[in-house]
Amino acid sequence: MSDDDQIEIPASFIALYLPPGRLKPTLPRAELTARYELCEDMAQMLTDTARTMEFSLGITEADVLQRVGQGLRGEGAVVSPDEATWVVTRLAELLDWSAPR
Repeated sequence: MSDDDQIEIPASFIALYLPPGRLKPTLPRAELTARYELCEDMAQMLTDTARTMEFSLGITEADVLQRVGQGLRGEGAVVSPDEATWVVTRLAELLDWSAPR
């Protein structure tokens, strides 16, 4: 059994690659898994950065999430806009903050 078979990808991430009315994602399993791992790792790594931004800049949680989202969508972005939204939402979840709107 490969590692890909052991990774549980959340439905919220699979939905990024699931066209309306379809049951199968548009990416092959290995590629979907790789994209998920990249996004999950990014959200995990951003937790300390987000906390530091909140306290050092004296801004709200919502402002931190907005700035992180802008950074993820900036020039040279390694994630798609939909993935960036997912990363910010996951970051909020990890920090126990309100989800961005």
